[in-house]
Amino acid sequence: MSASNLIRFDWAIKRLLRNKANFSVLEGFLSELLRERITIENIIESESNQKIENDKFNRVDVLVKNSKGELVIIEIQNQNEYDYFHRMAYGASKAITEYISVGEPYRNVKKVYSINIVYFDLGQGLDYVYHGKTDFKGIHKIDKLELSDKQKEVLGKTDPSQIFPEYFVIKVNQFDDVAKDTLDEWIYYLKNNEIKDDFKAQGISIARELLRVDNLSDDERIAYQKHIEDLRYGASMAWTMKIDEEDRVKKEEKLSIVKNFKNLGVDIDIIIKAQDCRETISIKYKNLR
Repeated sequence: MSASNLIRFDWAIKRLLRNKANFSVLEGFLSELLRERITIENIIESESNQKIENDKFNRVDVLVKNSKGELVIIEIQNQNEYDYFHRMAYGASKAITEYISVGEPYRNVKKVYSINIVYFDLGQGLDYVYHGKTDFKGIHKIDKLELSDKQKEVLGKTDPSQIFPEYFVIKVNQFDDVAKDTLDEWIYYLKNNEIKDDFKAQGISIARELLRVDNLSDDERIAYQKHIEDLRYGASMAWTMKIDEEDRVKKEEKLSIVKNFKNLGVDIDIIIKAQDCRETISIKYKNLR
C-alpha cells in the first residue's frame, strides 16, 4: 500500500521544508538529482520567497546554501511562461552577483545550481529531465578547453563547468509514471502526490511520513486546501483564456473570408450559405474522427 494524499511539493517548501528539522527531505531530493550527497547549511530568505500569501498559485522559489558554500535555486512553476528560460538565466546571474562582496576576487564567485520544476510544456523536447552546463569547445580543433594544472591547484576545480551555473529542468507532466530509478521516484511524487512503499530514494521515506495531509493542523489544512483551490482556479483561468483565444482567431478567420469574397463581388447570401456549409462539413468531419 502506497502513501497517497500527500502534500504537494510546492506547498511543502513554503510551509514545512524550510524548517531545519526537515532539511533531510530536500537533501534527499537534491542528492538524487545532483548525484552526490548534499547537506543543506541553511535556506536563505529573500524578498521573493518571503511573499508566501501573495503568491497564490503561479510559482514558488527557494534559495539553499549547501555545506560546500554552493547556492541551489529551487523554482516551481505551475503556469506557462514563454520567457521562462530568460528568468532562469536572470535568477542564476542575480544569485552570483548578490553573494559576492565588493572587492572580493572573482575566484570567490559561488557555484549556482538552478533547479526548475515545471508543470507546463517548457520548450520542445521528448525527455522529462534536462541538464545544462557550460563547456568550451574549439571551433577548429573540436577540442575541449580545460583548466591548467596550476588553475586546478589554486582553484580546487577540475573543469571549467564547475565554476559556471548549471541548470536542471524537470518537466513533471511529461513523466510517464514509470519509476526507473531513484530520481524517478521523486518525480513520481512531484506528479502524483504519492510515494509508493517500495520507493528507496534518499529522503523519500521521511517525506512519505512528514508530508501526509492528515498530519497537518486544522489551520494548516485549511491553508493547504485554499492553495489547491487556487491552483484549480489558475488552471481553469488558463484553459478559459485558451478557449477565448481560439474563438477570437476563428471569428477573425471567418471575417477575413467574408471580406475576400465580398471584394470579389460575391453576393452576401451566397457567402452566408457557403460559411454555413463549411461549418457543417467541419462538424461532421470532427464527429467522424
